[in-house]
Amino acid sequence: MNNYQSFSDDHHFRRVGATEPIQLQPEEPAVTQWQVSAIADLVTHLMHLVGIPKGRPAIIAVDGRGGSGKTTLTTALATAVPGAQAFHLDDLIWNEPLYDWDQLYVDTLTQLRQAGCLDLVPDKWREHGREGSIRVPAGSPLVVVEGTGAGLRAVSDLIDAHVWVQTCDDVAERRGIRRDIAEGVNGDAEESVRFWHWWMAGERLFFAKDRPWRRADVIVSGDAPAGVEPGEIAWTPGPLLPR
Repeated sequence: MNNYQSFSDDHHFRRVGATEPIQLQPEEPAVTQWQVSAIADLVTHLMHLVGIPKGRPAIIAVDGRGGSGKTTLTTALATAVPGAQAFHLDDLIWNEPLYDWDQLYVDTLTQLRQAGCLDLVPDKWREHGREGSIRVPAGSPLVVVEGTGAGLRAVSDLIDAHVWVQTCDDVAERRGIRRDIAEGVNGDAEESVRFWHWWMAGERLFFAKDRPWRRADVIVSGDAPAGVEPGEIAWTPGPLLPR
């Protein structure tokens, strides 16, 4: 029995218009109106979608462009469900070629679904001397996988719900560069900007082909429009299809 109740069609959300204009890649339709609710209401909706799988955790993929707000959303979702685990795709694909890791991701989710847990040392970790492992303890009720490409087409049958975080390109770029400079992960400021532009070029090609928003169960605004208060979130049921 699923303890999470779905929202009926007449559930009353507050509605707000999208921030205009929003710059997205040509293939992605922009959401024009959002429904606003407490974050807990979004969690309830998602948990109703995923149900309670037998012998394994439910798996929610949180996808979006770099700097879109995926990690912030993932933290909120994982915090709201006791025992939930956040799985950062960047850890799994660390040092893998850009967008050439489909099979690794498929194999990892397959293992998680079959075993109900995970204790994985990726090959690249061994090659480069990275210590530790990627762990999902047995009995975890939910795994939230976040990362650019987390909801790619190849894993459609391996995830239970798919969230696409829609954020303006300019906003995502500013966030990503600011974060990378602060963390010092890609060199100095000039190197961080150069890396980000290289990353975004590959990201745009990937999303133009994969178009994850067409499969998403929920679309979340990664840049809250006017009228969204602290503790609230703007979202809408997916998918996003061409008009």
